[in-house]
Amino acid sequence: MSEVPVLDHWVGGTAWQGASDRVAPVFDPARGVVQRHVRLASTSDVDAAVSTAMAAAAAWRDASLAKRQTVMFAFREILNARRDELARILTSEHGKVLADAHGEIARGLEVVEFACGAPHLLKGEYSENVSTGIDVYTLHQPLGVVGVISPFNFPAMVPLWFVPIALMSGNAVILKPSEKDPSAANWIAERFAEAGLPAGVLSVVHGDKEAVDAILDHPDIAAVSFVGSTPIATYIYERASSAGKRVQALGGAKNHMLVLPDADLDLAADSAVNAGFGSAGERCMAISVVLAVDSIADALVSKIAERMSTLRTGDGLRGCDMGPLITEVHRDKVAAYIGIAREDGATVVIDGTGIEVDGEPAGFWLGPTLLDDVSTGSAAYRDEIFGPVLSVVRVAGYDDALALINASPYGNGTAIFTNDGGAARRFQREVTVGMVGINVPIPVPVAYHSFGGWKASLFGDAKAYGPQAFAFFTREKAVTSRWLDPSHGGLNLGFPQNT
Repeated sequence: MSEVPVLDHWVGGTAWQGASDRVAPVFDPARGVVQRHVRLASTSDVDAAVSTAMAAAAAWRDASLAKRQTVMFAFREILNARRDELARILTSEHGKVLADAHGEIARGLEVVEFACGAPHLLKGEYSENVSTGIDVYTLHQPLGVVGVISPFNFPAMVPLWFVPIALMSGNAVILKPSEKDPSAANWIAERFAEAGLPAGVLSVVHGDKEAVDAILDHPDIAAVSFVGSTPIATYIYERASSAGKRVQALGGAKNHMLVLPDADLDLAADSAVNAGFGSAGERCMAISVVLAVDSIADALVSKIAERMSTLRTGDGLRGCDMGPLITEVHRDKVAAYIGIAREDGATVVIDGTGIEVDGEPAGFWLGPTLLDDVSTGSAAYRDEIFGPVLSVVRVAGYDDALALINASPYGNGTAIFTNDGGAARRFQREVTVGMVGINVPIPVPVAYHSFGGWKASLFGDAKAYGPQAFAFFTREKAVTSRWLDPSHGGLNLGFPQNT
């Protein structure tokens, strides 16, 4: 282990080892080798980080909006100038190809730029003379110290969804990234320090369940934001809520794409491949199920298969179309669903196991896989696979497809491909899903709209980024004010009335 570097926590504006001596391996998934270890925080390490954050939060909440904005603008410029450096970190630890890493950073930058407009978004409301001589106005004030727990699939974008808005709202942040690809979080914290963020306002604490539980239970952490699978999101929400915290926990997905007979099938096929296999399918907004109306199903499957045959799987630094999965364990779990689907009667049109790759043989490889005639009773349909496996379910028409989507326990994203405006309008009204695409396969909202699903895809009342994020990271205070003139009405013990 002495030959492998160890990634420290980032606390108090510098690298920090903490007291725990536990570490975990961080792999290069394209080579299948350990490239570094990351420290795993103990409960006492989290306590120490929170103490540092609390001390820094007191001064940061009093920093002017102009000061916070100056820091955020500077961070935006640094991030934009050095995005190539961050992209290579993402590719080396997650495995996604460089083009996809750059896309992740671009979407994170959108939220940073949105956060720069916080002075407008944090304005309160003012009502003059609601009663004689009395005014009412509202203030938006920070919560204090907040926690952000981010997933492995977007090690830069998801922290950038939450951290800039929490900071601009005047909070100090404890960021706990995935231990599978943790280096991007430290890189972001270091760039914030370069931008002038005071030491202690942003801390990065690495760890596993012990660190997560310490964040959820800590009495001085006021709120927790989380993105991950639904079982973990449920756990996060229930445990943090029971500790009296404000929680937004974004869970898993099983996103359906409905293709009607009048759709442009070439556009639909392109979109299914792009949305199904980008980032090796490790996206909560990935299309994992194509609902093809019977009359066009054969033609659509053929077009999808034709496009898949051109994809090159391999090392993300070599210009390939799709990289490896994050770990060997996850790769094997995803690959098992191919056999499950086959046993349940599906046709394996393209099998991604055992493919030839442009990369080291020990990498965690699984090629793009296409399943046709998938049964809705199969686990391959029901479960969130989170990998490059695209299932085609054949349906009789719009009504059958809508019923399947609405019966799903998930409600993150969905899409419809059609040239019928009436069908599209009906779909957007009737589907019980939080984010809807019309001829758009990955309907992730821009930064000034909020991101989040319905049903088992979101726990808590607030979505990520956009206007809802500023409401989540602040408390509204209503002030009722009267400035008396030299004469007043004397004592009156009756209940106040508006006059």
